[in-house]
Amino acid sequence: MSDTQATELLDALTHARSIATFTSRDPGFDKARAYAVAEGMHRARMARGEQPVGRKIGFTNRTMWAEYGVFEPIWGFVYDTTVAYAKDGRAELPLGGVVEPRIEPEIVLHFAHAPPVTGGEAEILGAIDWIAHGYEIVQSPFPRWKFKVEDTIAANGLHGRLVIGEPVPVSSIPDCARKLREFRIALARGDDVQAVGGGANVLDSPLLAFAHLAEVLARLPQFAPVGAGEVVTTGTLTAALPVEPGERWRTRLDGIGLPGLEIEFR
Repeated sequence: MSDTQATELLDALTHARSIATFTSRDPGFDKARAYAVAEGMHRARMARGEQPVGRKIGFTNRTMWAEYGVFEPIWGFVYDTTVAYAKDGRAELPLGGVVEPRIEPEIVLHFAHAPPVTGGEAEILGAIDWIAHGYEIVQSPFPRWKFKVEDTIAANGLHGRLVIGEPVPVSSIPDCARKLREFRIALARGDDVQAVGGGANVLDSPLLAFAHLAEVLARLPQFAPVGAGEVVTTGTLTAALPVEPGERWRTRLDGIGLPGLEIEFR
């Protein structure tokens, strides 16, 4: 059954169409079955040539939990087909092929070494060579963003696209762990600020958001742990907001030394 559901979900994501939630069709669709669907979809993506380059963590921002009815973080894979790097602080991104897209400003971690499974920020930071500000464009194959956590697990953590801004070496950011907890961010559409947030919004720090992911993966032997060379985007720092073609969004970050990022949707 999980392979059939994985095929249905991958077809929906590939063709940017919506499907009914699995939980609404099957009351027995639990987390174990959701991870089986996610694993099947991951195998299918690799079979058609996509290569995983990292992970995304979702629902790390507790202020969003009640709105979506999801009360725990989720995760998914980032692929070479879903990631792009901004140039000179600016990016353009077509929204075709993304279902009900929303923008999430995030912190991206790049691991030079395989990170430890630990809750210690210093130990995690020691495995990271650079960090960046980026945008994850999340999507929902389930209509109107109505689902249960099991549906989001199956759907690769609702990952759509990831745009990564300028990488900044950790060594150039004094007291980096503290700044990752305390920095602030403003997200604007055009010239109008739409949302504000900060590092503490994502499980108290992007590093602690990663610590959660590492612990979850340690309990899921069917999925490899995060390894050297992977990127991990750690969850939205503000509310996740709908986006449309023709819009231009930008951010300003204060207190961490990361440049803002402008993105135009086509």
